[in-house]
Amino acid sequence: MVIYTVTAYTGNRALAGTTSYISIQFQGPEEDSDNIPLNGGIQAVGFHTGSEQKFEVHYKKALGELVLVKIRSKAFLGLVNEWFCDKILITTPEGDELLFPCYRWLACNEKLVLRPAKALLVFKDTNQVALRERRRQLENRQDAFRWSVYAEGTPHIIDFDSALALPAELRFSYTKNNEFFYTAGKQLALLKLIGLADCRDSWESICQMEALLCGARNETLKYVIGHWDKDEFFGYQFLNGLNPMVIQRCSKLPENFPVTEEMVKNRLGKSTLTAEIENGNIFLCDYKMLDGLIGNEVNGEQQFLTAPLVLLHLNHHGKMLPIAIQLKQTPGHENPIFLPTDEHDWLLAKIFVRAAEFSVHEVDFHLLRTHLLAEVFTVAMLRDLPPIHPLFKLLIPHTRYTLHINILARNRLISEDGAITMYSGIGGSALSKLLRRATASLTYSSLCLPDNISERGLEDVPNYYYREDGLKLWNILHKYVEGVLQYYYKSDEDVQKDTELQKWISGIFTEGFLGRKKTGIPDSFATVKDLIKFVTMVIFTASAQHAAVNNGQFDFGGWMPNLPTALRKPPPKVKGQTTEKTILETLPNKGTTVNGMAVLKLLSSKSTDHYPLGSFPEDLFDEDGPRNHIEDFQKQLEKLSGEIEGRNKWLEPPYTFLNPTNVDNSVAI
Repeated sequence: MVIYTVTAYTGNRALAGTTSYISIQFQGPEEDSDNIPLNGGIQAVGFHTGSEQKFEVHYKKALGELVLVKIRSKAFLGLVNEWFCDKILITTPEGDELLFPCYRWLACNEKLVLRPAKALLVFKDTNQVALRERRRQLENRQDAFRWSVYAEGTPHIIDFDSALALPAELRFSYTKNNEFFYTAGKQLALLKLIGLADCRDSWESICQMEALLCGARNETLKYVIGHWDKDEFFGYQFLNGLNPMVIQRCSKLPENFPVTEEMVKNRLGKSTLTAEIENGNIFLCDYKMLDGLIGNEVNGEQQFLTAPLVLLHLNHHGKMLPIAIQLKQTPGHENPIFLPTDEHDWLLAKIFVRAAEFSVHEVDFHLLRTHLLAEVFTVAMLRDLPPIHPLFKLLIPHTRYTLHINILARNRLISEDGAITMYSGIGGSALSKLLRRATASLTYSSLCLPDNISERGLEDVPNYYYREDGLKLWNILHKYVEGVLQYYYKSDEDVQKDTELQKWISGIFTEGFLGRKKTGIPDSFATVKDLIKFVTMVIFTASAQHAAVNNGQFDFGGWMPNLPTALRKPPPKVKGQTTEKTILETLPNKGTTVNGMAVLKLLSSKSTDHYPLGSFPEDLFDEDGPRNHIEDFQKQLEKLSGEIEGRNKWLEPPYTFLNPTNVDNSVAI
């Protein structure tokens, strides 16, 4: 008779404990044990939330190195409840400790098969019983997690219509779910209470809106309220605002943007437009993706979209200032170029640009390039990588809650009766068309921050904090990913032989990027270097990039004139006729304003159940190599956080969105 010591860890989450009987079965290289009860009789109620319980299991003989264990649950006295098992730790008769990660719910009369924490590539997983289980797990996952077409020409999605249909471990936690719907309900109730939710009146003045923000202002939002109409802040937002992804260096004026030297000479001092272009000081923001789209109807009222071009000048003080705006793509007599000397016309032109910014930001850079791509990466991982695969272990923390939040977004934000559809100019058919256009423009290089910064010619632009913090985060992530992956992939040949890995990237290429080679997305991996870069991009997209374009939504959009969700009048065709009244009649009405604010507030709210970048509560690796890399990763993130906080003491407004403490591991909101 030999003794196995089994330590069972129950999750520290709501309702994680169970009264069920739990049994275990060991599988050695050649044979398995009987099904052995862990708790019985009076011990049957012993699995409490957050508990750690140890059992001695007596068996007739040692089975050798364990390749898997099976745990089963059976109802006690007819009481049916699930058990959330964090992990199982087994001490063998030989004195070896083996960790079996679980982090799943076990239902009554269900069986879970757990593999050891030691990660194995498929061609190194040589035991036939283990291999069969590995294949069975993948077959079950591919049956459970199917691809579905959301809209033609856009990335494919998970085939679940409701978040409640997801496996329990992929859904919001009890805490996060309650907080999310409480926040949403509180916002809606407040709007009803103050009587503005359904109000179609125009605002009487800009300052009237300040009453909406009592108690909801932070340092950045206060700054936005005071500076939203200033040229310096308008230019600043292209670098460090909600969407720092559109601006690019202008080496040649577009033919459809006929800005002349005479138009801008007062803004360039003693220099000329030609000279400033040659010196690399002229920048362009082009919203051509919106060209030809018809705005949505909000409460039966037509809204208007434009596709502006914005010319900016980097002056000798390092300030990015707008010098010309054209609101439609085709130049002509009824499409004037607005200049800073145009007073009310200039402010209205900037408002139209900010409305275009809302549309492109929310659909392209937020929805598509973080949420939908993160979903593609998640579904491909669940379908093609078993839990024992090192890449699964590396990626799983960066997929937490992603499927749940995306299903909610499709059902509550961009559905026929969703908030974006009901209260934004880009809702409805315009959103679908823009999403298809954005998908067609996707490239691999645009998703890799170092490449993207280089392509846009922004390597040396001063005061570009998104770039500064983002590149530091990219490099820290790259070092971490490199360390972990090189621990398992010793050569390029290992990458090429990993059939599971190759199927994973093939699925991403086909289902996410629709098999378009022009995107530059690989459809297979040939080298360790290529794998490391791609995985760095995946994690960066789901964590840092999402934080950069998500977390400041209420900071920059809580003050509606700075980020209008919709505009009620078409752009002016001639100069000199815009008044303050015109601007108020163009901005969203009171109901559209407050409903838009409520959505942005909800999407910017941080749950208490959130996991900052580098926070890995699950023990998925037990080898020293990857664990050391995780520890170093966390130290580097802590160091960067300190550097950013030190710099921000001197910045107004501070740039906080890529401070690692403000970056979630995953797209979770």
